[in-house]
Amino acid sequence: MAIQELGLFLGSWLRSPLKVGAVAPSSDMLARAMAREVDSLGDGVILELGPGTGVVTRALLHQGIAPERLLLVEREPHFCHLLHGRFPGVRVIQGDAGKLGELVKGAGSPKISAVVSSLPLLSLGIGLQRDILRESFRILDSDKGCFIQFTYGFGSPVHPVLQRRLGLTGLPVTRVLWNIPPAVVWHYRKA
Repeated sequence: MAIQELGLFLGSWLRSPLKVGAVAPSSDMLARAMAREVDSLGDGVILELGPGTGVVTRALLHQGIAPERLLLVEREPHFCHLLHGRFPGVRVIQGDAGKLGELVKGAGSPKISAVVSSLPLLSLGIGLQRDILRESFRILDSDKGCFIQFTYGFGSPVHPVLQRRLGLTGLPVTRVLWNIPPAVVWHYRKA
């Protein structure tokens, strides 16, 4: 990881720790674990929430997902600028994941086959978490669509009440010890 990239991430965290959620980008091992949960041979768009500096984006591309199949939603303008330069051919939208339906509609309402999230769900509050999850599952391909999320916590990053209300099942699929801090990747689907 470049010093400049770490500085950019740390600066964003210092300005807004609850919104950025981590002091450093995800490790390559965590990014690869998340990318493995996505069907690289499918035809739908992979929606990435909170790509930051693009560590998971890079892993998705290395997994064999074509750049035109990726749609990134990032709120921070400096990360958007970095992502545009780093990943030509990948669509980047600057916006708030809480307004996901509007953002995807503005991108032409593509068929979404997976949502890969690096958002700090646990620190967002249950209302915003509900909005993001509701919109994610509304735009996902209902039969096969999945929501991939990682957490630094011990339990599910999706509040249990929300899981019941939204009719979701979630499973921890990979533990990544070589990350600061260690993380767990979760896979969610409609029940």
